[in-house]
Amino acid sequence: MSETLDPGARRAILEAADGLREEAVEALARLVRCPSTLGQEAGALEEMARAYRALGLEPRHVPTEPERLAAHPGFSPPLVPYAGRDNVVAVHRPRAAPRGRSLTLQGHVDVVPEGAADMWETPPYEPSVRNGRMHGRGAGDMKAGIVAYCTAYRALRLAGLQPAAEVQMHSVVEEECTGNGALACMLALPRTEAVIIPEPGPGMDALYSAEVGVVWAWVTVSGRPAHVRDMQAGVNAIEAAQVVAAAFKEYEREMNRAERIHPAFRGLNHPVNVNLGTIEGGEWNSSVATRCRIGMRVGVMMGYTAAQTRADIERLVAAAARDERLRGAQVRLEFKGFMADPCVFDTEAGIVRLARRAYAEATGGTLRDYPATGLTDGRHFVLHGGTPVACFGPDAQEIHGIDESVGLESLHGITRTIALAMAEWCGVERAPAP
Repeated sequence: MSETLDPGARRAILEAADGLREEAVEALARLVRCPSTLGQEAGALEEMARAYRALGLEPRHVPTEPERLAAHPGFSPPLVPYAGRDNVVAVHRPRAAPRGRSLTLQGHVDVVPEGAADMWETPPYEPSVRNGRMHGRGAGDMKAGIVAYCTAYRALRLAGLQPAAEVQMHSVVEEECTGNGALACMLALPRTEAVIIPEPGPGMDALYSAEVGVVWAWVTVSGRPAHVRDMQAGVNAIEAAQVVAAAFKEYEREMNRAERIHPAFRGLNHPVNVNLGTIEGGEWNSSVATRCRIGMRVGVMMGYTAAQTRADIERLVAAAARDERLRGAQVRLEFKGFMADPCVFDTEAGIVRLARRAYAEATGGTLRDYPATGLTDGRHFVLHGGTPVACFGPDAQEIHGIDESVGLESLHGITRTIALAMAEWCGVERAPAP
């Protein structure tokens, strides 16, 4: 067990963190400039390798290998190949025998697409600071969190200290669509005694108390083409796909009935969402569309599983395919992307209690509990690793939307919080001379 942090060490760590504000903002800007959407994460991963080297740690590449992960209950079917975008990790080990508790600091470098770039006030991958907030795709979700944990570690070193236990740092891919990067790293490295994931809060600094599961499904409808003058003789795949999509509205209402909602989400309006995220189809405005593909994201509440949700989707799509309006059409269903179960975080775990206390000391504020209608990589460590997770991060706005941003004062507060929590959880020892 680690000892209570010496007041002098505590003061030195916080002063060091305060001196790194500008450096942290510059590091965040460098990461935001990397357009690390699905399949394009290599630049951000290399940036993280450089960041780890700058901390005096040796980066290591961890591949995501579907053939090795496929039998694991946390695996999700991937959308694209993994070549050229290995996860990057680094491990700090103490000079002497460990005196404290080991810790993983984890974050994802992947970001969602920017959407309509012309709607952004400033280009999405050109970081812009306005009114104390950095704007840019991924600034909040979650590159600021990664910068916070790196800066926290650097603050300890500048204070002449380092963790007296093992600290792992994971920079992973595909948090936004499978979670397979996190799973690969979790399995490749030894289990630690706790995990901190600085995922963003919803417009405030927040601590994740629970998160829904998610299943991604893709429905392709092939109709019967015809000239528009004879459209009644054809089957319009776009219209047919709308019939399939409409079948999920009643399902969504059923899944949000009060008796189905876990206590962690009570009082939260509509926590289980079915989102139609993509649609592509048709060939010509004057032709009856031959093919249409829709992609959907279906939430999963506690008490239910991703496997049960998959079965529900199969049933609903099969029933829609029998609709008279789809006579003559072919319907194909695929599952790629998330196949993720919901998760409840232990908010009384030692690392969580410590995070709350460190946050209060570092900022003077209180971390609010946040039952998330999205999901994080934290589920892997809880559900499949038996490891307590403190998932909390800086105030982010418009994540997955236009003009995403993160509060820089909040980034600094989370950095100070992680620095104190790491020092107390792991214990500290004198760092070697640079």
